[in-house]
Amino acid sequence: MLDDDERAPTPEETLRVIEAQQAAAARHIYIDPLLLYLPWGVAWLIGFTALFLHLGLDGRSYAPISQGAAVVLLTAAQLVAGAVAGYGITRANRQVRGTTRDRGTMYGWSWFAGIALTAVLDIRLAPLVPPAESQLLWGGSMLTIVAVLYMVGGAVWFSRQMFSVGVWTAAVNLLGILLGPGWHALLTAVLLGGGFIVAGLWWRRRS
Repeated sequence: MLDDDERAPTPEETLRVIEAQQAAAARHIYIDPLLLYLPWGVAWLIGFTALFLHLGLDGRSYAPISQGAAVVLLTAAQLVAGAVAGYGITRANRQVRGTTRDRGTMYGWSWFAGIALTAVLDIRLAPLVPPAESQLLWGGSMLTIVAVLYMVGGAVWFSRQMFSVGVWTAAVNLLGILLGPGWHALLTAVLLGGGFIVAGLWWRRRS
């Protein structure tokens, strides 16, 4: 007769072991929502608020903030946010092996390349358009890159959360572009900046 240590596990016990192993693996590859959403929320809330105060809704500035200072602040904040988001993805990616790790590494580098190349393109094109439109170029192009990368990330890892965030970012960006520079800055600061902060905190609490 087999004792407790030698007997074969029941199907229920085997299932519990599998579920425990899956939960442990999920914790290892868990990407902190704060690293994915909070940096962008803070960057957009600060940067686009500065742009909105400079632009106003009727072409008159609401605060003594120069165009150059607002654009530099926004660009610097977005570069930092992209670096933090890439770090979060890379850190989670260290816990996995094989094609999953390679996929995560390439996706992390895509954040850096997308933001950096867009910044270079904007620097090149901004002097060729009117000042207000140049700010729309900076903001709209950066948000386009972020929206696409979130949607791609959602497709790569089959994350409806990431994909929906990318769709929301694209929708707000499109509406702002159609309404004009001042409205674009205001909508982005409130709906994306504030929205990403709330979403990051909420999803971190739930997870």
